[in-house]
Amino acid sequence: MTGRLLIRQAAAPDDARRAGRYKGGMFSLTVVDHVMIAHSFRGEEFGPAQRLHGATMVVEAEFRAPKLDRLNLLVDIAAAKVELRRILDGFDYRNLDAEPQFAGQNTTTEFLCAHIHKLLSAALAEGRLGEGGRGVTGIKVLLRESHVAWAAYEGAPAS
Repeated sequence: MTGRLLIRQAAAPDDARRAGRYKGGMFSLTVVDHVMIAHSFRGEEFGPAQRLHGATMVVEAEFRAPKLDRLNLLVDIAAAKVELRRILDGFDYRNLDAEPQFAGQNTTTEFLCAHIHKLLSAALAEGRLGEGGRGVTGIKVLLRESHVAWAAYEGAPAS
């Protein structure tokens, strides 16, 4: 009896894998790139950052889903890398103060995380990250300003 039980337990992960789901778990896939910007902030709270300054940020985009697609993919990793780069190209090596898409905004790291999240959500909705992208239930965008400071925005894909 014990031998049979052990055989059934050993078979369970294969069955779950074929179904693309592991009970209670969550898959994640992260792609990384970087962006170089210049900007300034409005508000005395920002002190010297009210003056124009530059930043180089490492950008991490993490996709999460409870199951994989029919090919056992969460999202197409190559497509995710291309899409993240396409989004970053929209403001890389630019002064964000002069970009119409950011008019009237303090382009804080937190704000930029939410902005990238919104654009990645649109890419998922349009199917640009592959079939598995339709099953994504969470996206986390993390921007690292340095080895000691970073910010993130995490949530369900915006519809």
